[in-house]
Amino acid sequence: MTSTADTRAAVAKLQADGASAQAVAAFEAKLAMLADPSAGMLPGDELEPLGDVPALADVEADPGALDAVAVIKLNGGLGTSMGLQAPKSTVVAKDGRTFLDVIATQVLALRERHGVRLPLVLMNSRTTRPPSLELLGEHRGLERDDVPQDFLQGREPKLLADSLQPAEWPADPALEWYPPGHGELYVALAGTGTLAKLLDAGYRYAFVSNADNLGAVADPRVATWLQAEEVPFAMEVVRGTAADRKGGHLATREGRLVLRETAQTPPGDASFTDVERWRWYNTNNLWVDLRTLDALLRERPAGPELPLIVNRKTVDPTDSSSPQVLQLESAMGAAVGAIDGARPIHVPRSRFVPVKTTNDLLVLRSDAYTLEDDGRVTPAFDGEAPPTVTLDDTHFKHLRGFEERFAHGAPSLRAARALTVEGDVRFGADVTVEGDVTVTGPADLADGTVLR
Repeated sequence: MTSTADTRAAVAKLQADGASAQAVAAFEAKLAMLADPSAGMLPGDELEPLGDVPALADVEADPGALDAVAVIKLNGGLGTSMGLQAPKSTVVAKDGRTFLDVIATQVLALRERHGVRLPLVLMNSRTTRPPSLELLGEHRGLERDDVPQDFLQGREPKLLADSLQPAEWPADPALEWYPPGHGELYVALAGTGTLAKLLDAGYRYAFVSNADNLGAVADPRVATWLQAEEVPFAMEVVRGTAADRKGGHLATREGRLVLRETAQTPPGDASFTDVERWRWYNTNNLWVDLRTLDALLRERPAGPELPLIVNRKTVDPTDSSSPQVLQLESAMGAAVGAIDGARPIHVPRSRFVPVKTTNDLLVLRSDAYTLEDDGRVTPAFDGEAPPTVTLDDTHFKHLRGFEERFAHGAPSLRAARALTVEGDVRFGADVTVEGDVTVTGPADLADGTVLR
């Protein structure tokens, strides 16, 4: 499908944009994978389920182990799924505090409790950098002198689906580019010089997680386990439930760990949703031995050999008539299959509280979770799993409409199993949801309404 002539223009465009040698090598590696139409595909019949894995609950912590750890938060995303053009991490998460406010509180509290350095480093995009650093600047004592507070993720040129030439869109040249997925983390660390600075400052490990997952607090037990077992790469996993059917799960292929994402499942392969077979699901909370990563990148500048994820879109996402393009992406968790000795560790679901939609945001803002003084977000709901919320996309998908309809705050969801809202419904103050409830609009729920 590809040749040197096919892709030379795309590589040249990336180089002209100032990309690092590592970023260019990673892009070229993905282009080479396009030659195989089945690149990145992981059919269920080629995989075996993973057995028991070590449990965090069985590890006794050495609090000082966190002194060798740097916290890295993926912060390149805008809240586009919620109708925003601002960093999602600057949205109010709970009790009037943004995601970044809570993360800063978590880090500062851990430093004080354990007497450790524990720097916070953001992987930003060009757009998220200014507002995010301005917000973090409000937290005194957070910034450290030995490492930078952030580094920039790269971007890659969109490829025309029919020719693999770089797309051109003069009406808005920014649309000619895309962020290549969080699998770019490894080459971005190296290409920006951040990896070298972390190592020079004496940090051995990075704890990496999404900025929208406030359950991802650096835990000294994981750091202790990494050091005691000499684990070069660890993925925090949770036991799969029906709610995880769209997430990535672990399996083995020819005796080696692999992470399978939805986009890597061949059409017609129904095996992906079998949560009883694929027991362990990725939280995207990862621990990386920085020395191991440095050695790998010196040997292979393209970074860990991650499976290709090909996303097919239009160059202008809002215009379905604009040219069809390919975006070549990868998942950072897939390094679990590329780094020898990588291992999963079973963690409680309280460490996995991602907010991808306003449905998730409502649960987080409700009394189903409690925000502690040290920034920890702790479950307060009845039962083993948080309530499932499904809000009508027409009225609630974008944050503006969501805020208007919950102007008096989130309803009580502590005793709820599920809340489904169909149509235009506005919630008064102190509404309580119990059990499994469906509300159909148009409706205005009075203050103090109890829905059972």
